[in-house]
Amino acid sequence: MAPMTQHYDFIVIGGGSGGSGAARRASGWYGAKTVLIENGPSGGTCVNVGCVPKKLTWNFASISETLKDGVHYGYDIPPDTPFNFAEFKKKRDANISNLNNAYERNWKRENIALVRGNATFKSEKVIEVELQDGGKATYTAPHILIATGGHPLKPGGIKGAEHGITSDGFFDIEELPEKIAFVGAGYIAVELAGVMNAIGVETHMFIRGERFLRNFDPMVQETLTKRYEDAGVKIHKNHKGLKEVISLKDGKGKAKLLNLIGNDGATIEVNELLWAIGRAPEIETLNPAKVGVKQTSKGHIEVDAYQNTSVDGIYALGDVTGRAELTPVAIAAGRALSNRLFGTNHPAGGPHFATAKLDYANIPTVVFSHPEVGTTGLTEPQAISQYGKEAVKIYHTRFTAMFYDFHPAEEKKIQPTEYKIVCQGPEEKIVGLHILGLGSAEMMQGFGVAVKMGARKRDFDACVAIHPTSAEEIVTMK
Repeated sequence: MAPMTQHYDFIVIGGGSGGSGAARRASGWYGAKTVLIENGPSGGTCVNVGCVPKKLTWNFASISETLKDGVHYGYDIPPDTPFNFAEFKKKRDANISNLNNAYERNWKRENIALVRGNATFKSEKVIEVELQDGGKATYTAPHILIATGGHPLKPGGIKGAEHGITSDGFFDIEELPEKIAFVGAGYIAVELAGVMNAIGVETHMFIRGERFLRNFDPMVQETLTKRYEDAGVKIHKNHKGLKEVISLKDGKGKAKLLNLIGNDGATIEVNELLWAIGRAPEIETLNPAKVGVKQTSKGHIEVDAYQNTSVDGIYALGDVTGRAELTPVAIAAGRALSNRLFGTNHPAGGPHFATAKLDYANIPTVVFSHPEVGTTGLTEPQAISQYGKEAVKIYHTRFTAMFYDFHPAEEKKIQPTEYKIVCQGPEEKIVGLHILGLGSAEMMQGFGVAVKMGARKRDFDACVAIHPTSAEEIVTMK
C-alpha cells in the first residue's frame, strides 16, 4: 500500500543554517505550512562539524598561545602547561547537543513539522522520505527548497586514502596525535592545522603551490604562510601529491600510525592524516536531476539570483549551490527567499519583497587561523582585472600589535599585523579590505558594514581613531 501523501505550502530539505532560516521565516513570520526534512543532527554542518566546534577548538588553542604570552607579562606560568583534550571535547560535544536541542525547540515553537529521514524526488512537486524509524512518507508542496549542504571529500585513485579522515572526523578526535598531516591549502586546512600546531602537535601541511589560501589577497597568502612556518608548521610546498597511504598500526591518537608515500617517492610517518581537498554537494539520494534540476560540472545545483533552479517551484541555496559557502550567506539567502515566496502578500511583509534576494557582493568573512584573517570585497589582482591598474590605489600597513610590546625582538618579528585597503577610481571607493592579526575577526564585522555601504577612503579618514588599538591603523592609513 502506497503511503498517504501529506500536503504543505513549503517543503524544506535540510535542517542546516539555510534550511532552518528559510523554514523559520516562512512558518514563523508568515504562517506557511512548512515541513522540514533532515537526515542528520539538527543544525547541519555549521553546528555539528563546522563553524561552532571549529571556533570552540580555536578558542582552546588560543588559550594555549595566551599562556605562553603571559610569561612575557610577568606571570609565572610553567612551560608546556598540561591540558585535558578529552575533557574539552566532552564539553564541546555537550555544547553542540544543546544547540541541536535549541534548533528543534525553535522549529517546534514556530510550528514547523520535523521529519527524520532521507528525501528523494518522485516528481517536481512530490518528495518521498525513507523514514529513520522505518517506513516511507510522501509530501507535496508548490514550493520545495533544497538546502542539503555538502560533505568533505577523500581523493579517489590514492591507495589507502580511506585511512585518513576529513574535517568531519577531526571533531571525533579524543586522543591527540603526536604528528598530523594535512593535505590541502584552503581555509579548512589552514584553520585546523593552526589549531593543532598551537596545542603542540607536530603539524605538516602538503600544498601544491608556494602558498596557501590561494583565493585570498596575495598579502594574506604570503604573510600567513610565512607566519605558519615561523610558528613551526612544516609546510611541504609544491608537493606532487600522495601515491599511497599505508596503515602501519590501528588505534587512536599516538597509537595510530600511517606511512604516507608521495608520488616523488618520499615517505613520512604520521599518527593522523586529514584530507582537506574540497567538498561536494549532498544530493545523491535526493536525485534532483530526475525532475530536471540542472547541475554544474561539479554537481552543484544551478540557481539564478533569486535561488530559483531550472524547475519552477524548486529552489536551492547554501553549500549545495557551491556559491559563497558560508553559514550567514545561507541564512540570509533562506530568509530572503521566504520573504519573496510568502511575505509579498502578507501583512507581516509587503509588496517590496516581490524582488527580495541576497546581494552576494561584498560579503565579509573570516579565517580563524593563527592569527585571524578578515576579508571583504575584491583582492588587489581582482580589482586590477576589473577596473584596470591605473584606476586602483592600494593603502597598506604592517606593524606589530601593542600586545607584543613585552615580547623578545625575535618573537615580535613573527607576530605580524597587516592591513590592506583596495580603492577604485577618483572617489577612492573601497572595493576591498583585507586584515590579518590579533582581533581581526571581531574587527571585520564593523568594517564590513562600511564597505557594504560604499565607503570611500576619505570616509575612513574622517572617522576619529580609537587609541590604542590595532584597528585605528585602518582609519589612519596614508
